[in-house]
Amino acid sequence: MFWVFFREITRELTETIKKIYFFLLFLEAILACKTPKKTTSSRLEWKKLGQGVSLVYYQQALQGDFKDRAEMIDFNIRIKNVTRHDAGEYRCEVSAPTEQGQNLQEDTVMLEVLVAPAVPSCEVPTSVMSGSVVELRCQEKEGNPAPEYIWFKDGTSLLGNPKGGAHRNSSYTMNTKSGTLQFNMISKMDSGEYYCEARNSVGHRRCPGKRMQVDVLNISGIIAAVVVVAFVISACGLSICYAQRKGYFSKETSFQKGSPASKATTMSENDFKHTKSFII
Repeated sequence: MFWVFFREITRELTETIKKIYFFLLFLEAILACKTPKKTTSSRLEWKKLGQGVSLVYYQQALQGDFKDRAEMIDFNIRIKNVTRHDAGEYRCEVSAPTEQGQNLQEDTVMLEVLVAPAVPSCEVPTSVMSGSVVELRCQEKEGNPAPEYIWFKDGTSLLGNPKGGAHRNSSYTMNTKSGTLQFNMISKMDSGEYYCEARNSVGHRRCPGKRMQVDVLNISGIIAAVVVVAFVISACGLSICYAQRKGYFSKETSFQKGSPASKATTMSENDFKHTKSFII
């Protein structure tokens, strides 16, 4: 029998001892029925408790999907391939004939299925402005027990007090339960590659690293651009005023100086007078 991970916690519940068994996903598990005075004439039943009671072993046969992936070893159930669906509370009931009649004994066990975390989903912005509030998120839904989340920057863990770690100039808050990493006022020094790691008692997985670039707002450049634009607008306004004062935009002057119709009218009148005097 191959036992990879097993732990038993016992506590007394009135007259019954309740046991909790922890097993890894897809491996073997044994649910033990520990009742005294078991004999060959005893009748055994296994039930899974929950919202409703389902039969696991009844009338000397395994029931449901346990038929193909479990077997009986004496009064115990050996599950060959543990799944998430197997998690829950089980109860074995042993009844045996006595001189006083049927004697019923029960034993309750709890099966917990342990699952290593899957690759977490990480949200890291590619570009942010310095001085803003930025939050990185990390989440994973497969692990049991629920994992803790640790953020890394350029391969170095950010766990603990930021002022005492390698990243002294950073100001952040890490929540290992929810998986968030929040920068209260992000700075240029916070630029780097970030990734998150999900950990529990079974294993750990991490998401691919993502680069976050913190850009600094160029105040002096913006002021210089505003000054240049204002200067250009002022120069254009002064040029227009000067042109108006000089009369460059006068309609009457431009018409008299460049009107071909006026010249044509004058020439036509002169030609007509000259022709008339010639005939007389």
